Parts: sequence; C-alpha cells; structure tokens
Amino acid sequence: MELAASRLIAADRAAVWAALNDPAVLQAAIPGCSELTGTPEEGFEAVVTQKIGPVKATFRGAVTLSEVVEGESYRIAGEGKGGAAGFAKGGARVRLSDAEGGTQLDYEVEASVGGKLAQLGSRLIDGVARRLADQFFDNLQAQLAPDVAAAEAEAVEVAEAVDEAEAGKETKGWFARLRS
Repeated sequence: MELAASRLIAADRAAVWAALNDPAVLQAAIPGCSELTGTPEEGFEAVVTQKIGPVKATFRGAVTLSEVVEGESYRIAGEGKGGAAGFAKGGARVRLSDAEGGTQLDYEVEASVGGKLAQLGSRLIDGVARRLADQFFDNLQAQLAPDVAAAEAEAVEVAEAVDEAEAGKETKGWFARLRS
C-alpha cells in the first residue's frame, strides 16, 4: 500500500515539529493508541487497538526515526504485530514547510500487511489507512491549537443547524403549497 498526501496545520513549523516528537502529543493524536513510550533519538514503542473491517486487534509495535533534518523532515520506519490478526510494517517520509496559515506537512507512506489483515483486501486497507491518517491529523491539530479546533467544530454545528432550519422552511413551504 502506498499513500501520499499533504495537510495544512494551523501552527508554526517549530510547534508542529515539537508535537511530532512529543510522546504525549503523539499518543493523544494516534487513533486507538493506549500507550506510547520512547524518544525520537531511541525510537518509540506503542500499543494501538484498531478495528479494520471484521478484524479487531491490538498491535504492539516499534518505530524509529532516521535521516532527521531538525525542524524540516525525517524518515519513519516501523513494524507492529497484532497476534492472530497479523502484522503491519512500513515506512514514511515526512516533510514540513512554511505555508500561509501555518505549516504544510507532506507525507509519503509505504506499508504492507500480513495475516488476516491481508485477506481483507487492499481497498478496505487503503480506506482505513486514509481514515486513520485524517483522524491523526485532526487530533494533532486539536492538540496544537485547541481553540482553533473548538471554533471549527462550533462552526460545523452552526452550519448544520442552519441547514436543518432551511430544510424545515422548505418542507413547510412545500406542505403549505400542497394544502392550498
């Protein structure tokens, strides 16, 4: 599986770099992560529980960082084992650059799975990988700028309420026209 994407994170590059190297921030950002220990220099170990299709597993894994260019980029290599569910291993290249409104984070991932997970099919695995990446970056953004994340969530709620109110007006107008 290969996945490449970019995200704009509403924080300066130094803050994003610090967050990507902070075990507490990473644990809060990684979906399903119940434990994360280690350092960028020594590597990280994590326990993550995920449900992928009909398979739910707890993965124990290790991640190491290499080719580190402080504040700019690094390469991640990792492997996780989920018992009977199988394993996942792979790597990613992460690059940060300044952008209007924050920091542009570009990433390229190469990963493979084995065991029961491999039997689920690449479409399902790819979809789950994209969803988890989106959740990770949403969670990371919330860790970096909780006020911004809360304001965005409130804006979505207001927009949904307006949409519901507009839909109600259309229904009343339609119903009133039907009765006349």
